[in-house]
Amino acid sequence: MLLVFSGIFGLYALACSWLCWKWCQIPVRPLKHVFLPSDLKLSIIIPVRNEAEHIGVLLNDLEKQTLDRRFFEVWVMDDASTDKTTEIVNGYIQKKTMSLNLVSLTDVAASSPKKRAITEALKRVHGQLIITIDGDCRVGERWLEIFAQTYLETGAKLISGPVTFLNTVASSVLRRGGAIAQTIEFSSLIGTGACLLEAGYPTMCNGANLAYERAAFEAVGGFEGVDQIASGDDEFLLQKIAKHFGVEKLYFLKNKAAIVSTHAQDSWRGFYYQRVRWASKWAVNKRPATMVVAFGVFLVNLLTLVVLIVPFREKVVPWEFCTILLLKYVPEFLFLRLIIRFLGREKWAKYIPVVQFFYPIYVLFFGIGAQRKGYVWKGRSLK
Repeated sequence: MLLVFSGIFGLYALACSWLCWKWCQIPVRPLKHVFLPSDLKLSIIIPVRNEAEHIGVLLNDLEKQTLDRRFFEVWVMDDASTDKTTEIVNGYIQKKTMSLNLVSLTDVAASSPKKRAITEALKRVHGQLIITIDGDCRVGERWLEIFAQTYLETGAKLISGPVTFLNTVASSVLRRGGAIAQTIEFSSLIGTGACLLEAGYPTMCNGANLAYERAAFEAVGGFEGVDQIASGDDEFLLQKIAKHFGVEKLYFLKNKAAIVSTHAQDSWRGFYYQRVRWASKWAVNKRPATMVVAFGVFLVNLLTLVVLIVPFREKVVPWEFCTILLLKYVPEFLFLRLIIRFLGREKWAKYIPVVQFFYPIYVLFFGIGAQRKGYVWKGRSLK
């Protein structure tokens, strides 16, 4: 049994080492002066529902962009909010400081409200490059500038941007610990998605920081074929565009100016539904690369729990036990630290071992939870 486990964990160690190497191979795209053609237009789409607490902050960030305002427009797609989201957005529209538009969607049942909001927005926008972001996010002042530059330099059909959680001071130690744990766990998804994309196996990206050519969206039929799935406005579109145009037209934007920060979930219920929503995409994804990653991560973490339990029931030589765990934890730690550093959260690297210890339980719990028939998100029951 130890021999089999050693082999599996050895492969996992090689995979994590490969991720470290591949991450270092992704070129950092430096910000520099690029001539912008007069007809360039970026359309930022913000699907929202009950984001009165955050939407004003994001709009402030967009007003401070270094990219000249004639090159971008903002579309807020309000999905029947019941709070003051509409009032706040209208207040910004009256200032007329940037091209800001509000569309109030009717409150009707939809399999995927976010896909519906984006699809409706694309019927109205004028830009050739679409950038989606969530209403509770923050961006740096050069966010749009680096996306415009990358698009013009590469001719990309899709650009995946980095996302992390805000470095906020939580009201309690428990909530702060939860935010740190979510940041470390989420960094593994961002880093893995970037490395696989760079290697030509597009598997993961995040709709909170995603750009794609409008013509590419239309060429692949938008969300047609996956519109019945509640989530996946990002990953399924990534895979459709990759299949149609080839992986060489897809890029991960490795530059700190491109980082989008969002809010960590501050309640167990919100965290649970968010992770089930994320994991549900994997449950219906049949692409070989995605299935291999999902199965591999699940298997290794399941076996980690076994390795942690067996010494209490069987006579296992301590060095054998430690070697198996080191094959998992050391390369994994090195990879997570690389991503955490890039995302500007290096001071939280000391908490990585704690998250690693509990992570196997997390993976098993949500791996099983993803098989549920539905979940609640933004006050709606979705399937």
